[in-house]
Amino acid sequence: MKILTQHINEPGIETFDVYRKLGGYTAVEKAIKTMTPDEVVEEVKKSGVRGRGGAGFPMGMKWSFLAKPEGVPRYLVCNADESEPGTFKDHYLMKSIPHLLIEGMIVSSFALGANKSFIYVRGELLYVIAILEKAIAEAKANGFLGKNILGSGYDLELVVQAGGGAYICGEETALLESLEGKRGNPRNKPPFPAVKGLYQCPTVVNNVESIANTPWIINNGGDAYAAIGVGRSTGTKLISASGHIRKPGVYEIVLGVPVEEFIYSDEYCGGIRDGHYLKALVAGGSSVPILPAHLITKTANNEPRLMSYESLSDGGFPTGTMLGSGGFIVFDETACIVKNTLNFAHFYRHESCGQCSPCREGTGWMEKILHRIEHGTGTQSDIDLLVDVSKKIEGNTICPLGDAAAWPVASAIRHFRHEFEWHITHPVEATRPGAVYPTEAVLN
Repeated sequence: MKILTQHINEPGIETFDVYRKLGGYTAVEKAIKTMTPDEVVEEVKKSGVRGRGGAGFPMGMKWSFLAKPEGVPRYLVCNADESEPGTFKDHYLMKSIPHLLIEGMIVSSFALGANKSFIYVRGELLYVIAILEKAIAEAKANGFLGKNILGSGYDLELVVQAGGGAYICGEETALLESLEGKRGNPRNKPPFPAVKGLYQCPTVVNNVESIANTPWIINNGGDAYAAIGVGRSTGTKLISASGHIRKPGVYEIVLGVPVEEFIYSDEYCGGIRDGHYLKALVAGGSSVPILPAHLITKTANNEPRLMSYESLSDGGFPTGTMLGSGGFIVFDETACIVKNTLNFAHFYRHESCGQCSPCREGTGWMEKILHRIEHGTGTQSDIDLLVDVSKKIEGNTICPLGDAAAWPVASAIRHFRHEFEWHITHPVEATRPGAVYPTEAVLN
């Protein structure tokens, strides 16, 4: 079942003419000509679609929170600041089929009563910005944007904005600060963006993939979308698969596919690269807990783990993880967990905005300690110090970046403590170029 990528390989799909020929913009026609904004919102609520940027919050419910004071503009902002290590599905969608996002923006803006909406794109993706701007110009030339869309009296201006070049700008309130021309620091909440967002006006911030689902939902109905998937994990999900697999890439799955099937099926990742075996996996981008092979394929109750929000989080920490942004990073037995954790810690230390002391100081401490362990100068007490620092960061910051930095470290030590200890007791072997941690020897 393909909702977002059904036509993605069609020659010329990035152009208005080909997209329109294949049924594009019919959701705009249906919504604007035959539905009220409230009816569009209701269909999205019925669909059960959850935010695809990481949090997984029900999209229709988020829309229903939008304040509607008289005489005050409302805004829709598309979060296309995809910067998390291991995640690249929004990038793929925007560059390949830009009109799908544009159509989703029009339908969603109509539903929310927004007459000016924004797509905030990761600043490094300048060529994607050019693709989107061309698609917007084509949509406007054909009467789907601008004044009096399709003679309905509804007006919409769509603006593409280059991001501030910081991972923190992917957090919705930091994004709004950056969009206003300020430094991308997260805001204290409440008030939430739905009440006071962009320019202190009611604002909804949604992810690229989330918004791109709305044309299908409007054309086919919320109930039809809800019938796809499993439980409260409805619909399909784009997964960015990378690491030690035979077929890295972006895959659209029906939520509920077994994790083991996703890893080993030729339809998806094609299995672990030849001659190697699965050691560990990060299921939802660098910010979620890492799990060893035996926990990523089975739940705490020894049932097959599914690619869904509920199944991946089953049991919570330490036996569960999160679907997150769908950044699926696979590690075979040659991967050094300590080195990987250091890479993640370096990223979060570098990307912290520095506004909150636990995150500003704690991410730096974690990187320094991990650097010591990885480079042969660590001590056994450093391992417990890392756990202590991660606990002092988690839950003590304005935005989730602190948690995102703490969880990978805590989970790596929880599941692979023996590997950290080996780095400390075997500093010469651990620091040798190309050294491989002796998993078999320690586990057996």
